[in-house]
Amino acid sequence: MTTPSTPTSTPESDGSDQGSDHEHELEEYAGGTIQARHGYLPVWLLVVYAVLFLWSLFYMVVYWGGLGPGRI
Repeated sequence: MTTPSTPTSTPESDGSDQGSDHEHELEEYAGGTIQARHGYLPVWLLVVYAVLFLWSLFYMVVYWGGLGPGRI
């Protein structure tokens, strides 16, 4: 596992002091190949999480377990 390099500020920061510096940090991994920013989760991703959770509940009730072979 790699450790993050020194956080740098994002180039799109406008210089305003609104919010904390933590929100504007950019962490680089693997020599700058992977960049991570603190942000938000898009609504479509939250919908995908909800649909997958509901599907897993449906699958668990319908297809998983049951009473076993030979039982009613």
